[in-house]
Amino acid sequence: MSQSSPTSRRTTPAERLQTSTAAVRLSLRWFGVRKTLSPEQKAEAAEAFGAAGEFLSAGKKLLDTRHPAYGAVSSVRGRIQSVWKGLSLPYPEPAIRLIRRDDIERLDTQLTSLRGELTEAVEQLDRRYAELRTAAQQRLGRLFNLSDYPTSLSGLFAVEWDFPSIEPPDYLRQLNPELYEQECRRVSARFDEALQLAEQAFLAELSHLVTHLTDRLSGTEDGKPKVFRDTVVSKLTEFFERFRRMNVRSNEQLDSLVSQVEDLVNGVQPQSLRENRVLRESVAAELNQLQPVFDGLLVDRPRRNLLRQAAAISVQEAA
Repeated sequence: MSQSSPTSRRTTPAERLQTSTAAVRLSLRWFGVRKTLSPEQKAEAAEAFGAAGEFLSAGKKLLDTRHPAYGAVSSVRGRIQSVWKGLSLPYPEPAIRLIRRDDIERLDTQLTSLRGELTEAVEQLDRRYAELRTAAQQRLGRLFNLSDYPTSLSGLFAVEWDFPSIEPPDYLRQLNPELYEQECRRVSARFDEALQLAEQAFLAELSHLVTHLTDRLSGTEDGKPKVFRDTVVSKLTEFFERFRRMNVRSNEQLDSLVSQVEDLVNGVQPQSLRENRVLRESVAAELNQLQPVFDGLLVDRPRRNLLRQAAAISVQEAA
């Protein structure tokens, strides 16, 4: 039987994250439906208020985004973002997240399907484009400018994804060993930061779900219990499944908190919570007791708002 050498050590959570994930980058090309007014137009608008044009920010909306055809395109975009974020963890670079290597095929399959849906939705929107442009002309009046509008929307909405390398290039090892080691340390620090971002993302999501559930259970409207939908519980169930699949066991406090919440809602049916006042009050009271734990863990956040940065998507607006 082989024995561990004296110099062997256990891998850290950040190292496990680095060896079990790959970077995935999402890019959306999207026709921009908002446009800033020209200096002349802003000056004219400012005159009505006795203001200086250079101190006024004003824009116009080129298309009615409430139109069902545009809404269908936006809906696909939302699902694309949801799939990407649901199968990945934050990383401290814009438009890049980390995905477990055994989830890559799943992500590629789902995004490929959604890209087809996006193409179809854009085709439907393009068929209504002339109608939408005419409606915009009527609504915008003298602010309407035909040059703001392309002849067709085809090709102006698209989604792409790739798996960029975020590891130091191997050729650097031979070319400049010192620089290679420096890059290794930089990447290692990035994964330390990514780990912190992942913990904070899980914690923030769980806190939001628990707060919403507690509000639904304990709050009233017009003297009656608040409307309680099945999704309030099902979203928690989805969270537990994703946490188990993607968590690298880096924070015992977080692991314990997730387990406590899961134990409280495990096996509890939404219908029972709607019909059983005693059960509803009991679950709400126990969830409330966990709030100080959430507050304590949420105090120690990263100095910068990297969650937003890491979740950002590269969007090229063709307006």
